[in-house]
Amino acid sequence: MAFSKSKDGERNFQVALCTVPDTDTAEILAEKMVKQNLAACVNIIPTITSVYQWQGDIEKDSEALMVIKTAEELMADLEELLNEHHPYEVFELISCNIEQAATAYLQWLDDTV
Repeated sequence: MAFSKSKDGERNFQVALCTVPDTDTAEILAEKMVKQNLAACVNIIPTITSVYQWQGDIEKDSEALMVIKTAEELMADLEELLNEHHPYEVFELISCNIEQAATAYLQWLDDTV
């Protein structure tokens, strides 16, 4: 299998993470992302435990995690979609560059988003 590295002048792709309260919410949001070509694929991890500080208290909640594959230039549009549809007052949306990936996968991403 051949791997490709991102090169200057090419599109940059991202893996973004977003937590939601449950898988139903994740599926609704993921479908919107894919239908609007904001994500090529969204993997949903159904049950994670999040421990975090909120308004001075330590919270512990069960959530679902969306792993979103997208292009860097679509992140602002993805955030806008989440601003409109995400149930949390403050939602997580963080991303990392895809530095290397299977050549065919990168091509698929480029063709999809």
